[in-house]
Amino acid sequence: MGLRTRITLLATLLVAVVSALLLWLGWVLAGGVVASVPSLPPGETVLVGGVPVTADKLADALADDARDRLLLAGSVAFVCVVTATALLSWVVTGRVLRPLREVTATAHRLSVESLGQRINHRGPRDEVAELAATFDAMLDRLQAAFAAQRQFVANASHELRTPLAVIRTELDVTLADPDASVDELRRMGDVARTATLKAGRLVEALLVLARTDGLGVGATGPVDLAAVVASAWRAIRAEADARAVTATFHTAPAPVIGDAPLLERVAGNLLENAVRHNHDGGWIEVRTSHDPQWSVLRVASSGAVVAPERVGELFEPFRRGGVDRTAQTGTGLGLSIVRAVVRAHGGRVTAEAVPGGGLVVTVRLPVMRAG
Repeated sequence: MGLRTRITLLATLLVAVVSALLLWLGWVLAGGVVASVPSLPPGETVLVGGVPVTADKLADALADDARDRLLLAGSVAFVCVVTATALLSWVVTGRVLRPLREVTATAHRLSVESLGQRINHRGPRDEVAELAATFDAMLDRLQAAFAAQRQFVANASHELRTPLAVIRTELDVTLADPDASVDELRRMGDVARTATLKAGRLVEALLVLARTDGLGVGATGPVDLAAVVASAWRAIRAEADARAVTATFHTAPAPVIGDAPLLERVAGNLLENAVRHNHDGGWIEVRTSHDPQWSVLRVASSGAVVAPERVGELFEPFRRGGVDRTAQTGTGLGLSIVRAVVRAHGGRVTAEAVPGGGLVVTVRLPVMRAG
């Protein structure tokens, strides 16, 4: 049986039991009240319901007559009350459960292509309305997630198609030349190797992003952000020196609890972005610190001018300095990975444009508590 039927039957049964109890109680009370009538002299005869009754039988006759009348009227009232209760319960329950049917019907109609449908319940702000609003909010999140997933897949496909197209073109052109020299073959190999490395970096970044978004952090332990920064800088320092980028470090202890490799990836991505999106002879300033609540990593750098209204877009996949998929280096996932890792650690990351060009990215992670 459906919920509407069960509620109707339950309400009807409850009213029937209460009505029957009241009818029986009235029957008992009516008999008791009538039985207390004054007694008549012996030998007298009276009419009760058109029937002559002797004085000694008068109380019993009156009680039986009253009970019969009460039982007749009460039975009619009982049937009317139970019937009215059943009808009223059925109608009211149907109106109350209508939003639930709308939720069910909307859920049946939903698919990836029709996530735009909503219940849009109009009515009192009761529990059912709250359920409908919650369902609509869930659909909003699902639609946004599917849209982001489509965009992400499209961007990833575009990024992977480029190095694959380069490799295929180089192979086709070089192998089509029967007189290709060793130098041309070596050049083809270098181009293919560079494109393969780019595709490999992209796949690795996608795996890190998927792992962090889907599974969160793995093994955790004490990590000092200052030590993480020092380790990450060693990997990017040669590139910074080649571009004459000046780096200044103010690294005070900043203890956190987290996944050391992922946190090193955060510092590495921030430093790589600061170097690769900088200009020759630019500057980088790195600070680590902590307060009673947060350990902070702040990376500021010079570079191209970033419009303040587009700063938030830099954390979306395949965004580089506010330009989509046009950079020659990097995967466009650096800050996306930073945001995913920081969120997985219970922290937050913000960015702001530097007047005159450049970017400041600030990472806040919960500080490691002593003991």
